[in-house]
Amino acid sequence: MYKLTEEGKKYLRDGLPEINLANLLTKPLPVKKAKEKIENFNIAFLWAKKNKWVRMEKGKLVLVKEPTKTPVQKGLEMLSRGEKPEDKTLNLLLKRKLAEKETKVAREMKKLMGKEVTTLTPELIKTGLWKKVRFKPYDVTIKGVKSYPGKRHPYAQFLMHVRQKLTELGFKEMTGPMIELEFWNFDALYQAQNHPSRDWAQTYTLKYPKEGRLPDNKIVSCVKAAHENGWKTGSTGWGYKWNPKKAAQLMPRAHGTALSARTLASVPEIPGKYFAIARCFRPDIIDATHGVEFNQVEGIVIDPSLTFKNLLGILKQFAIEFTGIEKVKFYPDYYPFTEISAQMSVKHPDIGWMEIAGSGIFRDELTKPLGIEEPVIAWGIGIDRLAMMKLNIKDIRELFSRNLAWLRNSRMMLM
Repeated sequence: MYKLTEEGKKYLRDGLPEINLANLLTKPLPVKKAKEKIENFNIAFLWAKKNKWVRMEKGKLVLVKEPTKTPVQKGLEMLSRGEKPEDKTLNLLLKRKLAEKETKVAREMKKLMGKEVTTLTPELIKTGLWKKVRFKPYDVTIKGVKSYPGKRHPYAQFLMHVRQKLTELGFKEMTGPMIELEFWNFDALYQAQNHPSRDWAQTYTLKYPKEGRLPDNKIVSCVKAAHENGWKTGSTGWGYKWNPKKAAQLMPRAHGTALSARTLASVPEIPGKYFAIARCFRPDIIDATHGVEFNQVEGIVIDPSLTFKNLLGILKQFAIEFTGIEKVKFYPDYYPFTEISAQMSVKHPDIGWMEIAGSGIFRDELTKPLGIEEPVIAWGIGIDRLAMMKLNIKDIRELFSRNLAWLRNSRMMLM
C-alpha cells in the first residue's frame, strides 16, 4: 500500500543527509564549508541535531557522537523490499515525504511490468511504467474492424431539417395532444357532424375514456351557431341540430389541422406564421404510399393582405426546399373548411405523381367563431411522402425500417 518517493529512493541510495553530515565531521567544520559539501544542509542539520549527533560551537559544527542506524533508514530499507514499517516509523516517513500511499491504479499497473501490452493508456503514462512494459508491434497495413457509431434515423434527420427550415422562415411551432376532441379535429374546422369523414371507417375512435371536456363555452356556442345557421358569417350553416356530446368524443388525431384550430382560438399573433409536425392516425390500406399513422406538416399564415396565389407560391417553395424536386402540380379540390381549395402533387422518379398536400383559405365559418377576422391560408403536407423523395425510397414503410444495411448506408444530405 506504500512506496518510496523519488526523494526516499535517493536517500536510500546516497544515505540520509543527517548521517552524511555526521560522518563529515571528523573535526569541527565551519558551517559555510558544511553547506558546500552536504546537499539539503538545513534538513541534515535539523535531524542531526534532533538525534543529538552534532552541535553548533562558535560558527562551527562539532560531532557529539557517532551516528547510528535510525528508524527512518530502516523504514526506507523495508519499503524498498515491499515490507511495511511500524506505524510510528511509517508516519515519520510520510511526514518527511520519503514515502507515499500507493494507489490502486499504480498497483495494477505494476502487474504489467515486463509484459506485452497493446494499448498506451493514460495510467501507463502517469505512472511512468510505459518505460517498463513491452508494446505489441502495430501493423498499420491491417484494416481494422469497421465501426458503426450511433446516429439519428434518416427520417428523424429529415423532420429536424423541416423544423429548422420553417423556424428560419419565421414560423412558430404549434403543439397539442395526439388524443384529441372531435371538437378540435372536426367541429371547430366547420366539418359537419354527419360528414362521411367522421364515420368509423374513416377515423379512429377511443374506447376508453370516450369523452373529454369541451373548451370555453363562448367558443363552443359560436361554433355551434356556425354549424346550425351560419352565425354572423353570412352563411346558412349546415342546417342541423349540433350535438355537444359528439363533439366531446375523444379520438386519435386525424390531421394536423386540429392544431391550427387550437392556435386560432388562443389569440395568435396577427400577422403571424405557425407550423406543426403532427403525428396523425387514420384507418387505411397499408401500401407503398399509405400507412395507418403518418406525420403531417400543418401550417397557417394569418395576414390581411394574403391571397390564394401566396398559398400556392409558399407550397411550391416548400417542396423545392425540402426535397429539391421541381415537378409540382396543383389541382382544384374540396375541403369542408377551406374555400378556395387545392391539392399539391409532386412527381416521384419511380412511383410517379403523388398527392402530398391539401391546402386552401380557411372559410369564415371556421375563423370567425374562433375570433379571427383576417384571412388565413392553410395547408397540410404529407411529409412522409416528401421524405420518400429526399431519401430516394420507393415504399413509405421504409421510413420506419429496421434494415441495418439501409440505415448504415443512407445519407441525409441537408440542403
